[in-house]
Amino acid sequence: QVQLVESGGGLVQPGGSLRLSCAASGSISSIYAMNWYRQALGLQREQSELVAAITNVGNTNYADSVKGRFTISRENAKNTVYLQMNNVKPEDTAVYYCNARIRTQLLRTGDYWGQGTQVTVSS
Repeated sequence: QVQLVESGGGLVQPGGSLRLSCAASGSISSIYAMNWYRQALGLQREQSELVAAITNVGNTNYADSVKGRFTISRENAKNTVYLQMNNVKPEDTAVYYCNARIRTQLLRTGDYWGQGTQVTVSS
């Protein structure tokens, strides 16, 4: 059993900062890519935007909409990925989901998702 648990969402004013965390736990052998997606209100889950991604060796990739404002990082020893959100804008309002490709101790590899955390940017 593998679980991803996000934390750190909430209400923030435009121009402010927020840090999201996502910790993976369970029968984990290896964690490959870790990603943050977001689902804006009114959109289907399949329309979620890939916000940021980080490989197991630290290579990163960002959506154009967040480049220069968001930073993804990970602590492999803690099986945790972070998303530092700076200079947030109202259009960053969404439910943010953590996603990770994980190999379990039973040597099965699959994609796992967290439950989501709401980020609301409003004055």
